[in-house]
This record gives sequence, C-alpha cells and structure tokens, in this order.
Amino acid sequence: MNIIIAGAGAVGTHLAKLLVRERHSITLIDNVPHRLDSLASNFDIMTLTGNPLSIQVLREAEVEHADLFIAVMPDEAHNMTSCMVAKQLGAKRTVARVDNYEYTLREHREVFEKAGINSIIYPELLAGREIAHNVRHSWVRQWWDFQDGRLLLLGIKVRKGAPIIGQPLREVCPPESPFLVVAVKHEGETLIPHGNDAVAESDLVFFMTTPNYIDHLRNLVGKEGYPVVHNVFIMGGSDTATHAVRLMPPDMTAKVFEMDYDRAQHLTETIGKRAMIVNGDGRDLELLQDENIGGAQAFLALTGNSESNILACLAAKRLGVRKTVAMIENSDYISMAESLDIGCIINKKTFAASHIYQMMLKADVTSIKTLTIAAADVVEIKVPEGARITRHPIKDLGLPATVNLGGLVRDGKAILINGLTQVKAGDMVVAFCLQGEVKKLDRFFKPAAGLFS
Repeated sequence: MNIIIAGAGAVGTHLAKLLVRERHSITLIDNVPHRLDSLASNFDIMTLTGNPLSIQVLREAEVEHADLFIAVMPDEAHNMTSCMVAKQLGAKRTVARVDNYEYTLREHREVFEKAGINSIIYPELLAGREIAHNVRHSWVRQWWDFQDGRLLLLGIKVRKGAPIIGQPLREVCPPESPFLVVAVKHEGETLIPHGNDAVAESDLVFFMTTPNYIDHLRNLVGKEGYPVVHNVFIMGGSDTATHAVRLMPPDMTAKVFEMDYDRAQHLTETIGKRAMIVNGDGRDLELLQDENIGGAQAFLALTGNSESNILACLAAKRLGVRKTVAMIENSDYISMAESLDIGCIINKKTFAASHIYQMMLKADVTSIKTLTIAAADVVEIKVPEGARITRHPIKDLGLPATVNLGGLVRDGKAILINGLTQVKAGDMVVAFCLQGEVKKLDRFFKPAAGLFS
C-alpha cells in the first residue's frame, strides 16, 4: 500500500516505523526538518519537509496515488483539513486524529465521510476504554474480551511458587485443557511456545480461555489472594483519565489528584458525580496516606510525564496497592517500566496503530489489537468460504511459527483451538501474531482476494 502520514510527532513516527515493517511504501510529511532526519537515514521511509495542509506539498507527495492518508499532527483542525484536501486530491481513504469526543460518535460518521474523512482516531478515548476494562482485575496485566466475552485473552505475570512454573506446556495445556498458552514474554522477548517449552518465574504469559475457567487459571498462576478492584486512585486529570472514570463500572469509586487548580475545577464540573477530585500532587505520599490510599486496590498514573508516572506507581506499590497502571508515551521507558514491575502499561500510540491496521485489513478482520507490552498483535477474523484454513486440521496446515491460533466462536459457542481442530467457514477465529507477522495470515484466511487491500 502507498501510505502518507502527515505529522512526524510521537504518533506519526511510531506508525511509520510499524508500517514500514509490513513492507508498505511510506511517505512522512512534517514542516520541521529535524523530526525527519533520523527516520530518513535509519528506515526505508520517504520524507518530505513541508506543510501537510499545502496542496503543493501534498501533490509533491503524490497524494493522488495514496491508498491511505493519515493525519496525526498536534492540532485536530489541521488533521481534519489536510484529510479533506487529500481526499479531494485523490487519496482513497483518510484518517484524522482528533481531541474531541463528539467527533467519535457514530451518529456523526456520515458528516465526516461526506467531508472526506473516512475514519477518526481519538487515542485518549481508546486508552480510557482500555484502562476501565482492565482495572477491575488486580491479578491480570491485560484482559481482552472477544465475541461478547465468550473468549478471553489474559496477560498474566507469573509469580514465584506458581504451580505452572517449570512444567512442559504439553502437560499444563493438554488438548482437552480449558485454557491455552498462546504466547510467553521471557526476558524481554515475546515467543510463540511449543509443547516442550516451560514457563519461568516473572514470565508474562498470555492465556486464551473462557469465562467458566477463570478461577482455575487464577490458581494455576498463583494469584488467589489478589483483590477485586473497587477503589481507584488516579494521578493526573488528563483526558485519558476523564474517559477512564466515565467508563468505569458503577460499583467502582475513584479519586483523581490534579495539581492544576483550574483543571481540577473543570474535572469537578465534568466528572464530579463519578469521582472525588483532589487538587493536589498524586506523588505526595503524605497526601495519599491522608486520602486513605490503604483502602485503594488500584493506582493509575495518567499524567503526560512518563517518568513521573513510573515513580508514582513504584511509590503506590510501596504503600500496598496491588494493581498499578502507568501511561508511558516515551517508548524508550516501556522496557524499563516492565523491569521495575510497574504493572499495566498504557501507550496511546499502540491504540492508534491498532486502528490503522484495522483500516488496512479487509472486512473479514473484525478487530486487531497491538500490544504495548509485547511485540505482538491479536487479530479477530471471520473465516470466509473457501479459505485454506478450512481444508485441514490445524496441525496439517503448516502455520508459521510466529503465529498461534487461540480460539474460535462457532454458532455462539467458544472453542479453544488445538492441533486437531477443524476450522469452518463462518467461524470467528482469534489469532496471536508476533509484530509484523499479521500478513502471514493472509494465505490461510483469504477466499480469493487477500486480507490486505
């Protein structure tokens, strides 16, 4: 695909690096030359210095041949305008990053389509939704539902003494097992495991299972004593925090610590019915203790400063909070945060990447998640008639070693996949792929045309 990205900030450069690995033709436009220099020399990316709002610059980028135009500049008005112009100049599809929740509403989709904007990205809302969904379970790093919760993918850090440690996976997960290990992150590397492999202490293990067997899985990984989250402390009244509070379950209470007085007042007016707003520093240990952090089961650090978020989570853990969530926008800090055992890590760029991947795939792919803490993607695919994957049992298909099929839903029933499973047309399949390997699914799931447009 020919892809043009307008804006070489954090989101734009992250997307360019990810997409170029998929062997797409990428052109990155920005009016600040030094943002482009290192990318042009280190990656197979075309760069163009200029204003993405300029018709002349867009024509120089050959926007008329663009399969996808992505605008991720800091100003949402510039993003929307550049998409409208790009569409008029011939771009097939356009995506604009925005900062306004109203623009994401389904009833406004037609308005933007008519204006030339095919899709909207609001990373703060996507991050807030992910946080609200994950914060409930203090013993799980990541929790994803598929097919209305019929299938679950759980990312769990294995603690010392867990029964699963050291056992070959063929014994832990025999064919009749109610759960399946689809991937393991061991010493910083994400691996697709095989039957002779074993899980070690501190590994991050990704399990596919169904709701009926959550308690059994919890015992296996040694997390029986972890509490359900009802009380949450949040440092930073960002837009992400606002959306997280709005989307939390009704039985969950939150305290939001915001240093800026005017912002704290605004939060009181907007989410004051859902959360208590404290005008203060969420890193102040004395303040946290005065506000009874001992009664909180989760601490979310959601400021715009990655370092502050990491340090605040470490402090919260010392004060006895079981689950911590840190928003880390600087990708260089993610591995460090993992080594410090921060907990759940949120990176808004990954949500933007998932959205873009979704647009690049055909309609049979109903969802795709790019994982922050593992170099991997999770793809949900509806199997079309005539697809190669329906011709033989899984063990005889010759799937790449970098791909693992976790489960499927057939006629409303969840089924975990093993080597003997025979996939049928109409099944909804959940696949786990190492980053950059999604396209390898193409030849197994395509009917005639590929997954990628």
